[in-house]
Amino acid sequence: MRNKHFLVLATLVLLALVACSAAEKPPAEKPPAEEPAEENSLTEGVTFQSIDQIIETDLEVTNFANDGTATLPIQTSVPVACTIVYGTTPEFGSLSLDQDMAGGTHSDHSPLLSNLEPETDYYFRVQGVDEDGTIYLSETMTFTTPPQDTSQSENLASADRGAEIVGFSSAFGDAGLDDRWGAGSAFDDNPNSEWSSAGDGNEAWIEVKLAGPALVSSIEFRSRAMADGSAITEAFTITTDQGQLFGPFSLPDPDNGYSFDIDAEAETLRFELVETSGGNTGVVDIIVYGKLLSE
Repeated sequence: MRNKHFLVLATLVLLALVACSAAEKPPAEKPPAEEPAEENSLTEGVTFQSIDQIIETDLEVTNFANDGTATLPIQTSVPVACTIVYGTTPEFGSLSLDQDMAGGTHSDHSPLLSNLEPETDYYFRVQGVDEDGTIYLSETMTFTTPPQDTSQSENLASADRGAEIVGFSSAFGDAGLDDRWGAGSAFDDNPNSEWSSAGDGNEAWIEVKLAGPALVSSIEFRSRAMADGSAITEAFTITTDQGQLFGPFSLPDPDNGYSFDIDAEAETLRFELVETSGGNTGVVDIIVYGKLLSE
């Protein structure tokens, strides 16, 4: 009888050990779940290419300005809609679109990067898509912003020197002075901003009043331009509050600024765009060099 009880007890202990071992054994790993068919189909038929195939120049961020902006001029051999993603880490965090108000695909691009901090390393990638849906991508690259320029502006027509805009023909989208396309951009010493009229063509004009009477020695002028060839100023004139007329001055290339020597004593200067390619004419920058009589 004792042996029988022993066999029963041993059997119960063995069953308990087996049960405990089974409970402690980790479950087998499940195979990775397949992605839903609808997610796999998102990239079906989409072609990805290196953006190097459609550009011939280095991708270089330029025109760093004190307001924390810069541009990345790009010319592509096929029309694309272009964007830049950028940020202080490889995860980016900011996105820039082309400045061209016409939108859509084109070949000349100048996306504006904003809110940049001085002396800071940034990561960026250029992306573009053409009308066939082909997506062009660059490698992730870097640039470093320069130190902030703390020197006083030499431009007598800038707001920093006490000048004010007293009139202009129009602004695209009824923009305020400090808005995008606003008249304030004509004298802000920033190559990344532009005053654009609302289709004024040869009738576009802008007038600025200096902080006081000044001896004006020269003017630097750079026209704005649209990718379709419109909005280019080919010649302009200057009229002072003393009735002096200077010009017309010719502008051979909208991609560059040109300097013109004048000899005038004036407090107010009116700039008229007298020969243009029509459309939303305007100004990237006007710089007035000289000396205030009060200085």
